[in-house]
Amino acid sequence: MVREVKIWRLIVSALLFMLVAQVVHTLGAMATMGYYTDERYAAVWSRIMMPKPGPPPASFHIYSSVFNFIAGLMFAFVYAVVGPSIPGESKAAKGLMYGLLIFLVAAVPGYLSLFLLINVPVGLIRAWTASGLIVYLIAGVIAAYLER
Repeated sequence: MVREVKIWRLIVSALLFMLVAQVVHTLGAMATMGYYTDERYAAVWSRIMMPKPGPPPASFHIYSSVFNFIAGLMFAFVYAVVGPSIPGESKAAKGLMYGLLIFLVAAVPGYLSLFLLINVPVGLIRAWTASGLIVYLIAGVIAAYLER
């Protein structure tokens, strides 16, 4: 069965994903700022995020927004394809389940690999995991409501 995917729904969902991610990640960064300013981890951060000591430049926020928009497009497209198979009685329940499933399949393995590959504090990985879960759950509900 081929489903019709409305491009405007994908774009709106991606824009909302981008907005939610920017807000959640900014609040998370503010709450965990001590990790970012700790000299022991200065070499971990990319030159895009921290070309010099201090807060990230505006260009970092532009990159982040563009990347979140792209991630939002993919997130919404996958929901458009698999949405009918997601369990749930309501759109909100389906969206929460979708967000949780994507988090478990995509985000958790990525966060686990950070422990093995990059010298990032465990507390920061926990904070990123929590903020990622929040973004995926909210974005799942958005995707579900924007689907036909």
